Amino acid sequence: MNPDFLSTNSPEFWLRILVAVLSGGVIGLERQIRGKVAGVRTSILICLGTEMFVSLGASFPPDIADPTRVVGQVVTGIGFLGAGVILSRGDRILGVTTAAVIWILAAIGAMIGLGHLQSAMVLTLVCVLVLVGVERLEYLGRGKRAPRGSGTASVDDSDS
Repeated sequence: MNPDFLSTNSPEFWLRILVAVLSGGVIGLERQIRGKVAGVRTSILICLGTEMFVSLGASFPPDIADPTRVVGQVVTGIGFLGAGVILSRGDRILGVTTAAVIWILAAIGAMIGLGHLQSAMVLTLVCVLVLVGVERLEYLGRGKRAPRGSGTASVDDSDS
């Protein structure tokens, strides 16, 4: 029950760890540069931990265990972690983007754990492009936003 991809003697084992560390590190660096709560270490650990859990689940024979159950449990568990970073301050809700990043880090880790390394690297790039590119679009559109203080809570992605 010890597939090659879980053996420390296997290049596949180390390649998956490398991709998880790089993917989490790249996304975490973007977050840390912006001073967000989930920085490089947190992002690497989320991606790496998810990769390990999913790899372990996928290592069991199909007649003994279903790897999709592990993925389902990761999605549920990571939701609790993401919920922990969302804060409400007055009429502003902070941390929603960070929670979404935590969610996508787990998805990337799951992809790596199931052996989809290239797709995980592409998703990492897309995530960073969204975080950087959409922020620039939001900055350009800020002059056209409705004034604050309208009495309803607003999601402030720039502070998450």
